[in-house]
Amino acid sequence: MTYIELTCDIFPPRNIEIVMAALSDFGFESFVERANGFEAYIPEKDFNETFFSMLDIFKNAEIHINYSIKVIPDQNWNALWESNFEAVEIDKLLYIRAPFHPAKEGFLHEIIIEPKMSFGTGHHETTHLMAKLLLEHTINDLSLLDMGCGTAILAILAHKMGAKPILAIDNDEWAYNNSLENIKKNDADAIKVLLGDASLLTNQAFDIILANINRNILLNDIPAYASVLKTKGLLLLSGFYESDLPAIKQKAAQFELHFERYLVRNEWCAALFVQQ
Repeated sequence: MTYIELTCDIFPPRNIEIVMAALSDFGFESFVERANGFEAYIPEKDFNETFFSMLDIFKNAEIHINYSIKVIPDQNWNALWESNFEAVEIDKLLYIRAPFHPAKEGFLHEIIIEPKMSFGTGHHETTHLMAKLLLEHTINDLSLLDMGCGTAILAILAHKMGAKPILAIDNDEWAYNNSLENIKKNDADAIKVLLGDASLLTNQAFDIILANINRNILLNDIPAYASVLKTKGLLLLSGFYESDLPAIKQKAAQFELHFERYLVRNEWCAALFVQQ
């Protein structure tokens, strides 16, 4: 099948995921993120450039999008993706590999993720940072929520670390199905996965909440997280830049979420808060 490759540069970069969501609704099937943007792919037969240029996202005065389009001839996409996909090592604590990578000794935890040209494989800075923060804590027998779970990599890590029960939520149907697949690959069937958003957070309570989404959604949903986080519970947030941290801290403080510390990797940020 012949594909259209769309190369986008987004300014400011914190809006990358908002643009990706809009393109996903249009029909783009896969995304490969880079420093200030991404490549997106859609079957040529499903692409109408006139309708594409009329998308509302291009009318948003706060988001500047530079893009180029080219036709990619038919090729073995899975083989191409696999050839560019490397296993991920986080200290000596976590080894993340695809099914086509060999196992590797010397790591406390190993997770198998089917990449399928998706996020959440540990390569992106935010996933890496969230995993590092989580690995700093003892979470055995603690209840955990993974919001915007993507491939469910963080929920699977939490399962391997002994957390239970675990709930994973994503509003993207593809992510929901891929989460179920990866949970099965890692013998983590105890993880419950729901298709939806923060509106599902009612009559529940968690010891730990993970939310690796984006700045705007985090700012909107922090009140919902705070409402279901137990006293002394941990809230780990990522999906934003270090420059966005003051806004995140200010919003969290309004809901008695005490800022503890943060990590940075290539300007991306992950922060830890504790419910007072």
